[in-house]
Amino acid sequence: MDPKWAEENLQTIRTLMERSAVYRRALAPIMLYAGALGVIAAATGLIFHLDAMRAFCSLWLGTAALAIGGAFLIARRQALKDKESFWSPPTRRVAQALSPALTSGAIISVLFIVGANDESFTALLAFFWILFYGCAIHSAGFFMPRGIRLFGWMIIAGISSFFAVLVLAHASLNLNAHWLMGFFFGVLHLAYGAYLYLTEKGKPAA
Repeated sequence: MDPKWAEENLQTIRTLMERSAVYRRALAPIMLYAGALGVIAAATGLIFHLDAMRAFCSLWLGTAALAIGGAFLIARRQALKDKESFWSPPTRRVAQALSPALTSGAIISVLFIVGANDESFTALLAFFWILFYGCAIHSAGFFMPRGIRLFGWMIIAGISSFFAVLVLAHASLNLNAHWLMGFFFGVLHLAYGAYLYLTEKGKPAA
């Protein structure tokens, strides 16, 4: 084993542990911001009946882009406030953990946009988006406070259980996907962000 490599990894792990409170402070506004965007996007889709596949994808992919951009700015501001490098080795580890599942979700999006014009498939696409997102959050949780890993499990278990019930009940998948997206990307994020704010002075690893 290369001693240099081992030393770098130990330093990264030590830095991640030291920054758990910093990540926690950054997570609260990020979750509230993402949750607010999710609720607004769901309401927009429901009010303007953006149920066709391309309209649905345009709305939610645009929302995802805004959420990622906003999260980047919030995290960067937190790093500057704490006088730390933003694109540090720990941050790269988190980005690497997020990448596989998010990339899979992006590929699935392209396949649905190209090959599925029926609006009844939007619920199935929402299922894949939410599932891959939950996997991404859970993976990133290994380099962040344990609460984010539990949050990822909540998303994975919640969406999987929901669709398992539909399948076992032989129910139709022809449901409005904006409600699904609004709950998982809106309401759950708002609830977790509020929890982080309310417990900020509590346990740093929550």
